[in-house]
Amino acid sequence: VEAARQHQRNRFAGTDIASNADMRPAQIRKYCALDEPCQALMKTAMRQLQLTARAYHRVLKLSRTIADLAGSEAITQVHLAEALQYRPKLDLM
Repeated sequence: VEAARQHQRNRFAGTDIASNADMRPAQIRKYCALDEPCQALMKTAMRQLQLTARAYHRVLKLSRTIADLAGSEAITQVHLAEALQYRPKLDLM
């Protein structure tokens, strides 16, 4: 965890951002870029889970944190899938 936090400090050095949670949309686009398989997964998730733009950004920030904890420079489908599983489920019954 400490290594992930240090990586975030290095990433955001010289900015007013302290952690992935503080990223705004411009930083999310810069630091949470997705490859094509991840984009396809996210597109499917957005449609099936009916995610809002706000939820989309939250999933990306969480994916970035999960990737940091794994020591990965890139967000992978595994990181994205893990972040998506933490989405709250609606009980419609």
